[in-house]
Amino acid sequence: MEVKENLRVTLAQVDLVWENPPQNRLNLEKQVLSLTGKTDVVVLPETFNTGFSVRTSELAEPMNGPTMKWLINLAHTTNLAIAGSLLIKAGGTYSNRFVFVTPDGGISFYDKRHLFSIGGESDILTRGSSRMIVMYLGWRIALYICYDIRFPVWCRNLSDTDLMIFTANWPSSRVEVWNTLLKSRAIENQVYVAGVNRTGTDGEGISYSGNSQIVNARGEVMSQHEINTSELFTYSISKIELDTFRQKFPVAADADSFLIL
Repeated sequence: MEVKENLRVTLAQVDLVWENPPQNRLNLEKQVLSLTGKTDVVVLPETFNTGFSVRTSELAEPMNGPTMKWLINLAHTTNLAIAGSLLIKAGGTYSNRFVFVTPDGGISFYDKRHLFSIGGESDILTRGSSRMIVMYLGWRIALYICYDIRFPVWCRNLSDTDLMIFTANWPSSRVEVWNTLLKSRAIENQVYVAGVNRTGTDGEGISYSGNSQIVNARGEVMSQHEINTSELFTYSISKIELDTFRQKFPVAADADSFLIL
């Protein structure tokens, strides 16, 4: 298995066209194609093909639908891993599913555990029941979606994670919470945390300021997008630096043990 000591991660902080999967795919494809050979993993925002809409029955797609086929083809064409969430219909139920697609066509996915009941998400979607840790290029990558970040027990590093990715549609009215929680999850788990958030205003009039960023295990923001600016930003994270920090400051050895039910 190939191991990359320095993993290049690109956060796609972009505006989304409300409930328009074909246009969102077209917009994102142009930008992702320009990254060929320049990164390893591209992370798209939560519900990247529709925006955070509750019209699930009209917008959800099957796992063999047009957006998944597009993702698989784009990952193969660019030789990049591409990740992001979309509304999925499977077996008569709907989920907000974070997919991680590799260049060889491999698909890993995580269904959002903590559904945003305030926004009606819990009324229309089925919540996930298990965590997902993707092994890619020697990195153990945990997938989470937006609201999950508020629940530290669910996001606990069980000695199985190097990088946590949070894909989000996080409103600008609560941006300080977003900034604080990204740092908190990185510090308490001694992992890198990558948070990607959209920009613009959705069809419900909710605005998003981005604030996408990568935080290291010390809680230091290593990269941060300009607020309210749509862009793709790439940053390199070091496995050696992470392992060295953990060895010098092994707080995990003193952690409480518990089971996630």
